[in-house]
Amino acid sequence: MRVTVHENNLEQAMRVLKKKLQREGVFREMKMRRNFEKPSERRVREKAEAGRRFRKLLRKRMEREGF
Repeated sequence: MRVTVHENNLEQAMRVLKKKLQREGVFREMKMRRNFEKPSERRVREKAEAGRRFRKLLRKRMEREGF
């Protein structure tokens, strides 16, 4: 990942880097890896996340169709 610094503006470059890392999910990944997660807990969490994504998709579809 590369961020260019224009006119020695490090604050703006840091904001851009942080935004890119957040979009990639790096911060979330770091938070998840602080503690060990059992494989069974991981499956439950991933299944719940998939359900939330699916419900969000359904909400967007319904909103688009005018329901």
